[in-house]
Amino acid sequence: RDRGAPAPNGGAPLHCSFDVDACDPVVAPATGTAVRGGLTFREAHYLCEAAAATGHLGSLDVVEVNEGLANDDGATVDVALGLVASALGAVIL
Repeated sequence: RDRGAPAPNGGAPLHCSFDVDACDPVVAPATGTAVRGGLTFREAHYLCEAAAATGHLGSLDVVEVNEGLANDDGATVDVALGLVASALGAVIL
């Protein structure tokens, strides 16, 4: 836990709901509403890493992953799994 991070909600557990279609389709193409100009790979991971750094993440969901919408060989699923790992404390840099 980053001891410099403020305790959100007075220290109550946080819930993070990450909608994958916030990411640029270059990062996560298999989603319902792919829109250019979304989050980069690093920006998406930073948000999840920051949630983990609070030490108060109590629950997480990653939504809008739909492999039936793109032929990306599982890349969007891999991104979603990486975001979960980052939210649980893994860092990519």
